[in-house]
Amino acid sequence: MAMDLLRQKKGASQRGFLDDQFLIAMPGMKDDRFSRAVIYICAHSDEGAMGLIINQVQPLLFPDLLVQLGILDEQEAIRLPMKAKDFIVRNGGPVDRSRGFVLHTDDYKVESSLPVSDEICLTATVDILRAISAGRGPRHALMALGYSGWGAGQLESEIAENGWLTCPATSELLFDADIDRKYDRILATLGIDLARLSTAAGHA
Repeated sequence: MAMDLLRQKKGASQRGFLDDQFLIAMPGMKDDRFSRAVIYICAHSDEGAMGLIINQVQPLLFPDLLVQLGILDEQEAIRLPMKAKDFIVRNGGPVDRSRGFVLHTDDYKVESSLPVSDEICLTATVDILRAISAGRGPRHALMALGYSGWGAGQLESEIAENGWLTCPATSELLFDADIDRKYDRILATLGIDLARLSTAAGHA
């Protein structure tokens, strides 16, 4: 479903109103899996939505993942460039957790890369992992295992029930490595004080 939603987008005219937006979990979020989550929406249409949580880290290290996938052996993994060694693997969501997705700037594209916005693409094949491990990858990238998905009308209902806030995504907040503070920083860009938001949410 995830990639199908992306493939249906034929250009800017096909984009849903939530594409290339951050989805920010409200303090009253009932689903613990999305507590304090920031999700980047990759595809949104009448048929549903697909996105990646960008502020939850996997315990799996990128070099170990490359060895598991057979892309490198253990000796090659030790010699990885520092940028690849430090590449953080994130938890993209509860769906299809064995599958990897890489969000990246459009300076890198292969046949399987799908445009999300004018500047951001998503690639879900091992080509990009090989490129990153060899230092030939995109300027900015983030990798997640699994994704977050919603059926037709489901996400719109959750937003209407004050489960989520939305705001336009920026490359800086999408790709920077300050994962622990991302939730608070994105709220701050909206001029929202979390303490006040918590109180307001409690008295809705």
